[in-house]
Amino acid sequence: MTRKIGSAITAKVIQRITGPKGVNAGLAALALPGQTASALEAAQVRAQNVAADVAERSGPARYPAASVYCEKIVNSLEEKFRTFSGSVQMAIEVRHSQDRLEGLEDAVELYADALMQVLNADRGDWGDGMFYGGEYQVSFGAVKHGGKNFIQAAKITFEIGVSRS
Repeated sequence: MTRKIGSAITAKVIQRITGPKGVNAGLAALALPGQTASALEAAQVRAQNVAADVAERSGPARYPAASVYCEKIVNSLEEKFRTFSGSVQMAIEVRHSQDRLEGLEDAVELYADALMQVLNADRGDWGDGMFYGGEYQVSFGAVKHGGKNFIQAAKITFEIGVSRS
């Protein structure tokens, strides 16, 4: 039961990120004059929790890249006669890499802002017993060596309420 819930929510998040009102629409609206941001193609959005160095060793990595995954499932039995009623903590980790340090942090913040805009627009009922209340947290990692020379990541975590029989 829990594997299906995590996978179902991951698929819904990916649909929202890659859809017509997804991250690319947000990038276009948020970019400052003279600032360019590469579009995030569907192939660059993965449904897995994988470290950047492992992803790079498994095959050619394309940046920016986003990983969507379930971090935690809590069946708190908020509704006593449901099979599952609780919350699922999800994460979207966006990574960007470039050959120079200048502008890397700005680019990562732009992708994070575009993802937050997608979440802000999708508050409410997601169907199939899933509900997103609108709360999220963002954390930015330090720049590291990797990718095209330098790599940085931002992680957005949020909870989805789930009620299923």
